[in-house]
This record gives sequence, structure tokens and C-alpha cells, in this order.
Amino acid sequence: MSKTKDKKYKNLFLGLLFDAIGMLSFAVPFFGDFSDVLWAPLSGWLMTRMYKGKIGQAAGVVTFIEEIIPGLDVIPTFTIMWLYTYVFKGSKKGKTIEV
Repeated sequence: MSKTKDKKYKNLFLGLLFDAIGMLSFAVPFFGDFSDVLWAPLSGWLMTRMYKGKIGQAAGVVTFIEEIIPGLDVIPTFTIMWLYTYVFKGSKKGKTIEV
């Protein structure tokens, strides 16, 4: 496997893991809200490390806001960012059809 594919699937695995950690706050009733205060800045920072550039910074802010606001933890921000980066953004490149 190439390094690009390795990074792609590593980011997918980490994204799913981080989304699961973010959703754990629903599992523990009163501790969950407090854990969001700790997890929100960490998840924003992790997002900026996983995805570089302005898009990573914007995703970090969105992730922070999503984690800090109660009830929005069910949104899988890391997975959505992975889909944007490796599926949707890549499909916008023009493909040449040879006849």
C-alpha cells in the first residue's frame, strides 16, 4: 500500500475513534457535560493536526463548537471531514475520458 493510502485509512480510523470518544459523553449522565469542556479544545486541536491548512483550521473551529454545545455530540465531525477530504474533494478533479 502506498503512503497516501496508509495516511487515508489512518485518518479514517482516528476520525472514527475521536467521534466515538466525543459521543461517550451521552453514556455517562452528569460526567458527560464536564467531559465536553475538556474534550472540545482537544478535539479542535486534533482536527487541525490531522488536516493541515485553512480547511483544517476551519474544521477545528467547527469541531470545537460542535463538542462544546450540549446535544450536538452526535454529529460525527471527524468522519465528515474525512469524507470531504478523501471522497468529495477528490471527486471534483476533472477526469479525462479517452475514446
